[in-house]
Amino acid sequence: MSTQTTTQLLNQLSAHTEAMLQKAVSGWQMMTHQQFAQKPAPGAWSANECLQHLNSYSNYYLPQLGKAFAKNKGQKPAKHFTSGWLGGYFTRLMQPPATGTPGKKKMKAPANHTPHTALPSHQVIAAFIDNQEKLLELISDAAKVNLNTTRVPISIARFIKLRAGDVLAFVVAHQLRHVAQAERALQAAEAQLQLG
Repeated sequence: MSTQTTTQLLNQLSAHTEAMLQKAVSGWQMMTHQQFAQKPAPGAWSANECLQHLNSYSNYYLPQLGKAFAKNKGQKPAKHFTSGWLGGYFTRLMQPPATGTPGKKKMKAPANHTPHTALPSHQVIAAFIDNQEKLLELISDAAKVNLNTTRVPISIARFIKLRAGDVLAFVVAHQLRHVAQAERALQAAEAQLQLG
């Protein structure tokens, strides 16, 4: 179990989220649907599908975090956040390797979070941008509650509730993992288009 100041945790999560938001706004919005929906290889996810997957998780976790923060408003925020063993494990599992290359551990996405069709990329990117803006607001709201005692149910088993600090860390780590995957898909797609 790791401990850090709550301010340090929230600043780190905010910086990562802001960077992903800027990538979407200044880069991805300018791409064509063909570029963004191009699969890097048969059976691999396109950048479009990576973001659909993240949007699906956001559709669950952002409202859950919002409800938990509203319910626990007025609590005295904790100066330090200590990760729980299960929450810490999930976050470490999701973190992309430091090199930016894919991790050895491949995970199958739950069926309800698996993209099935290539939705129009501009819609998928717009939803992702909206979700990053909402997440930044939630990270700001998180400074007003105790992240150790505020609990949030997880999507795979709602009877399991994790510390809100762990859920925020998991959501951001999961996004970093799939944003890196989307970037690799775009690089592979660009190489394919150049080869013609």
